[in-house]
Amino acid sequence: MHREIQRAEEAGLLTTRKAGNTRLVRANTASPYYAGLAEVLARAFGVPAVLAAALTDIEGTAAAYIYGSRAVGREGQAGPRPVGDIDVLVLGDPDRDQLYEALSTAEKRLGRSGEATIRAPGWLEAGSGAFHDTVTSRPLLRIDLLPR
Repeated sequence: MHREIQRAEEAGLLTTRKAGNTRLVRANTASPYYAGLAEVLARAFGVPAVLAAALTDIEGTAAAYIYGSRAVGREGQAGPRPVGDIDVLVLGDPDRDQLYEALSTAEKRLGRSGEATIRAPGWLEAGSGAFHDTVTSRPLLRIDLLPR
């Protein structure tokens, strides 16, 4: 691990500093490669990828979206850095036990709690009310459910 960290630091991808006997490592956000690498890693291992894998096999799920601060940040809009839970909108009539078990598994992997809201399949187009207005007025990040 030490050798790989050193190579990444020499390439300008990471920065390190010593704190006692500990070597602290973080991404070099000033690197010209940072944005591209961050996007690749987020697509492969980030919240949308983990949720897609977790929600794919849940019968009755027509579609799923991330909304709230996580969706805003992924769409490149200015907003607070997402630090709280992950808001997931599930459209359809999923088996709730399967859904909550899948979210629990995803939460453990991501280190963040998830909050699922279930609505009918056509709710985005035909829904009403304050919650609908709030959700549809902000970015939604569609979770690409893998083919069954």
